[in-house]
Amino acid sequence: MSALFANAAPGMGFLGGLLIGLAGVVMLLGIGRIAGVSGLAAQAIGITGSDSRAVALAFIIGLPVGAALIAAARPIAVTFPSSLPVLIIGGLLVGFGTRLGSGCTSGHGVCGLSRLSPRSMVATGLFMAAGFATVAAMRAFGWV
Repeated sequence: MSALFANAAPGMGFLGGLLIGLAGVVMLLGIGRIAGVSGLAAQAIGITGSDSRAVALAFIIGLPVGAALIAAARPIAVTFPSSLPVLIIGGLLVGFGTRLGSGCTSGHGVCGLSRLSPRSMVATGLFMAAGFATVAAMRAFGWV
């Protein structure tokens, strides 16, 4: 493995991807709902949705609870590279983007692509292009 990826854990990444995919399948086949986090979050706080709010709340609460259980079983160091205001602004921009794009990376990128949704293909391509452009700009300005 190259020095650039000295801390890579491809096995854990593969397992995480399988679990994300399994969660999407369980939601879609079990209750007929796309496992898009932004849509479930909006539904959990009562902004949108006609499905069961309890399901949305359980999914959204399960995200940090699941992370906490994994962290308890296998402690990991977590660091945030920026200040709290920058993290808050970034979170608000992501929230705005998910509303603008009618979904998030989990809804479009995981669930939409697996269903061969043309709208999700376009949205995921735009997510990726925006991410590439952001990294290029940050490197050009010396922010990374």
